[in-house]
Amino acid sequence: MADNRIIVHLKCTVCKNKNYTTVRNRKNQKGKLELKKYCPTCRKHTIHKESK
Repeated sequence: MADNRIIVHLKCTVCKNKNYTTVRNRKNQKGKLELKKYCPTCRKHTIHKESK
């Protein structure tokens, strides 16, 4: 059985820095992951999108 969980990097949409890594399931999450997280560079909460 293939492992459907992959490691992804989360990139800030404002400053474009890769701040976080997380794991997502390919089977359950079809699109790219978007989370609102704290960006230490911007010093505020911004939307972070999945990047490879």
